[in-house]
Amino acid sequence: MAAECDSGNCDAWAARDPSGILSPYKFNRRSVQSEDVSLKITHCGICYADVAWTRNMLNNSMYPLVPGHEIVGVVTEVGADVKGFKVGDHVGVGTYVNSCRDCENCNSSLENHCSKFVFTFNGVDTDGTVTKGGYSSHIVVHERYCFKIPDGYPLAKAAPLLCAGITVYTPMMRHNMNQAGKSLGVIGLGGLGHMAVKFGKAFGLKVTVFSTSESKREEAINLLGADNFVISSDENQMESQKSSLHFIIDTSSGDHPFDPYLSLLKVGGVMVLLSFSSEIKVHPANLNLAARSISGSVTGGTKSTQEMLNFCAANKIYPDIEMIKINYVNEALQRLVDRDVRFRFVIDIVNSF
Repeated sequence: MAAECDSGNCDAWAARDPSGILSPYKFNRRSVQSEDVSLKITHCGICYADVAWTRNMLNNSMYPLVPGHEIVGVVTEVGADVKGFKVGDHVGVGTYVNSCRDCENCNSSLENHCSKFVFTFNGVDTDGTVTKGGYSSHIVVHERYCFKIPDGYPLAKAAPLLCAGITVYTPMMRHNMNQAGKSLGVIGLGGLGHMAVKFGKAFGLKVTVFSTSESKREEAINLLGADNFVISSDENQMESQKSSLHFIIDTSSGDHPFDPYLSLLKVGGVMVLLSFSSEIKVHPANLNLAARSISGSVTGGTKSTQEMLNFCAANKIYPDIEMIKINYVNEALQRLVDRDVRFRFVIDIVNSF
């Protein structure tokens, strides 16, 4: 994907060590092959994955590391065999840039579950090079992993859809959460949570937000349009919600008990986990006696990603963002750790280099 050097055709910001501090960096993107699309990056969203890998929290970071997998921009070149894109198109790239393209999952447009799935950054591509992400001036990607941003949709607001948006949309569609009149609980009100509220309202669901912070109430109700707000540490408030929900989307990144939330589900209800707690501990009765279930999910395949982008455009669903220049990125990453963002940072790449 890229040559490891301090000079080259692509401007970027990279972390050099587990401190996670990013600074200017140059490297070479590959030349455009017959099925590739090259895009000038205009914006890139900031995801907690950027923190995890720049700081080597998973003990597998490969430095220099250029993060960023919520990428949008404008096509500047296409390969000779590209059919779906042309120069000038508004496009996006999400959390992966390659897969085997021939397994059961790839053939079902579930490339995100392919065993040879290649992350957009800090992944090893088929040619053995380490992938580098969207904190950079341009990217070259096979057209299969490139998505059309519908006409008129603001590029800055499209960026978070490529990770936060699709990560929420995928399980909501898989578990038929688009049934108007049913009830949805959303645990946590960050980048993922606020998108869950927006999708839930677009689907016609009655949405309840669960948070440990009373300060989130006004945002949940007045800004995002949630129907109800519950302080999850208040036993009386939680008791009042028992057996009231058809679905729960759990976006909370920290360790927390699961039984109190499972008891809020109706018979046959489903709770979807989108984060990675250190363990899942539940009393079997909370599942068995009401036929409830817990499901996990990550991102989405190529077909559902394009579907989600089209749905957001058709229904005027826009993430709430705070725009920054790339020279503020270290402060932004720390603010993300400190949960001081409403609700997604987006880097103005085109005006940063």
